[in-house]
Amino acid sequence: MQERMSSMPKPYPKEFRDDVVAVARKGEAPLNQIARDFGISEGCLHNWMKKADVEAGARPGLDDADRKELREVKKRVRLLEQENEVLRRAAAYLSQANLPGK
Repeated sequence: MQERMSSMPKPYPKEFRDDVVAVARKGEAPLNQIARDFGISEGCLHNWMKKADVEAGARPGLDDADRKELREVKKRVRLLEQENEVLRRAAAYLSQANLPGK
């Protein structure tokens, strides 16, 4: 897993992504040419354009803030589920320990 993480490319700065999307939105050149000129793949450019549409509210989806909040909520739910399981097991153990005749 560590190997995979270290070989992942670093994300491009937001300003760079915004500039590339702005150039693509002008429509003065084909997307594949714009992507090539900026040294990114055409698929990457499409993804950036979709994300920019979501951030602008022009396309349904989660923006960065919503995505972060959802991640945090899921993490909290997992933690609460684990705590609930521990408490359930402790309650079962304690109820067995308190049975008469033991």
